Amino acid sequence: MVQSSTRESLVQRLSRGEQTRDRVLDVTEAAVLDKGFAATSIDEILFEAGITKSGFFYHFRDKNDLALALIERFRTRNLSIFEDVFERADELNEDPLHAFLVGLKLLAELMAQVQSERPGCLVATFVYQDQQFDSRVRNHLVEMSEIWRGQLRVRLERIAAVHPPRVDIDLQDLADMLTAIIDGGIILSKTMREPALLARQVLAYRSFVRAVFLGA
Repeated sequence: MVQSSTRESLVQRLSRGEQTRDRVLDVTEAAVLDKGFAATSIDEILFEAGITKSGFFYHFRDKNDLALALIERFRTRNLSIFEDVFERADELNEDPLHAFLVGLKLLAELMAQVQSERPGCLVATFVYQDQQFDSRVRNHLVEMSEIWRGQLRVRLERIAAVHPPRVDIDLQDLADMLTAIIDGGIILSKTMREPALLARQVLAYRSFVRAVFLGA
């Protein structure tokens, strides 16, 4: 995963307590992606992280608090990663459409790497089991989705100002399509045990976007 490339330097800057907390979150994330949050026990987390119960409860009040910390960390890391991908593309292209297309190519490469290293989607897993959590966790999930949708909508509006769509399409629907493709692609990729499938779906969306704004 992209965030793993900077993980070593990040760990070096963390205090011992912060490293322990981060290790617990790493163990929990891996378990949740593998079998879901409800099936992940605190005892299992303690064993895998190598800490005591008192050590766990020093950092987290309960399992719901652990879920909240996990989704907060996911939001901080991944929203910035996605935006960084498109900002890199912006630096290489003045035209907003070409920049977006390059960004989607970079995103496809990122998704291929992520699914190869740790298949699954933490947000999707939490959404499917939202009855396990309180409103704070659900609100974080909604907020994260709204930020991502807004970022994509702004980019598509910039494109439409320069390249009016060749077909009648709602830009918010076009923005949401990418989220639907990523989430659906993650599920299909995991079901078929084919990590590269998600990247191909992102590239298919890229081709569709090109057709929308430039024609066949």
